[in-house]
Parts: sequence; C-alpha cells; structure tokens
Amino acid sequence: MDIRIKRVYEPAEEEDGCRILVDRLWPRGLTKEKVKADLWLKEAAPSTELRKEFHHDPEKFGEFKKEYRAELEEKPDLLKTLLEECGKGRITLLYGAKDEKNNQAVVLRDWLLSRSGKKK
Repeated sequence: MDIRIKRVYEPAEEEDGCRILVDRLWPRGLTKEKVKADLWLKEAAPSTELRKEFHHDPEKFGEFKKEYRAELEEKPDLLKTLLEECGKGRITLLYGAKDEKNNQAVVLRDWLLSRSGKKK
C-alpha cells in the first residue's frame, strides 16, 4: 500500500497517483484545475467540532489524533472506499494545513495503514 501525503498548495505531479482531497473545506485561493484532485472526500475530514477544537495546535495533536481516529472508526464505508483506491496504486492524501506533521492527513494515512495491516 503506497499512501503519500502532500499539501494541496504544492504542485501536482505524475507520481502522486490518485489525488484525494481530505479537507472538509475547499482550500482558499485554489481552483479545481490547480488542485487536480481525483476525489474530494469531505467525509474523511475530522468533524467541524473536532477541527475547531484542535485549531492546528501541536500541543493538542495527541488528543486530536485519538478523537479523529475514533471518528474514522465510525465510517466503515470511507475505509472501504479508500482501501479500494489504494488497491489501484499510489494515492496522495491532500490537505491544506501549514503544519506538515500535525494534521489530519497524517492521522488518516496512519489509520489506513494500520487497518490494512501494513506499516508506513
């Protein structure tokens, strides 16, 4: 399973494979042509409440990660969709956050890998 993560503001590249936007909100200032997302899975994003509570504060990332993973466990159809895409080849999870280490795409990638039985 080949899952990459990338800021949506970085240029699209051929080696990205299937590009999946995993933010609930469309990224500011970007057109569909710039994003070049194959899928926009709003339901893969954390709930609005959790997103606002976390507010991209690195000190809150541990709790955010725990709560977001619990939300993901409640979405078996989402897991199925993402694992099917992974089975087709590389996917790149696109996110808008500035923090490259403490964001939902990192948690989602790790959750997918743990559910598939593979390591990152």
